Amino acid sequence: MAANPGARTRRRLSTEERREQLLSVGARLFSESAYDDVWIERVAEIAGVSRGLLYHYFPTKRDFFLAVVERESRRMLEMTAAVPGVPAREQLASGLDVFLEYVHTHAHGFRAFHRADAAGDQAVRRVYHRALGAQERQILAAIAEDPELGPLAQGRPDLKLAVRGWLAFVTAVCLEWLRGSDLSREQVRDLCARALLGALAP
Repeated sequence: MAANPGARTRRRLSTEERREQLLSVGARLFSESAYDDVWIERVAEIAGVSRGLLYHYFPTKRDFFLAVVERESRRMLEMTAAVPGVPAREQLASGLDVFLEYVHTHAHGFRAFHRADAAGDQAVRRVYHRALGAQERQILAAIAEDPELGPLAQGRPDLKLAVRGWLAFVTAVCLEWLRGSDLSREQVRDLCARALLGALAP
């Protein structure tokens, strides 16, 4: 009797490849449905694995969702990391270009990440807010080190709140853009850049 082709495919995947496959499926399902409406059995079915194998990687649905949120958090932080010596204005435009490419390419993951704040699980919400805090610190550090924008930021008790509000603004704009806005990526980038520079204006 011939071997099952699907089984051969599963054996060829490394542990990391299988984990990434499961997280990609999870990101799609969590982006489309509320946490309570996502069933582990459905994830396993789409991935073509047994429920037992999925639980081998992620002991509970909570662990699975946490892993999805943490993966998207790492991606966003890596993509928006500051480059030493490059002016903040230039980094803002290029960083937004990279970020919007991520949002477009990994729309399911982006949506799933931002669904975490609505989750009732406090551990999931902590991961989400920790990730936003890291993004906030990256931006504040880049502004402080910039020779042009740094002086504008000195003595600004409202700066941290402004950056936090800007992150919420960018999130709302990107989620709306994914729903089918008529704006081009360049227009979305310029809108987001103007919003931050406007918040920094004296």
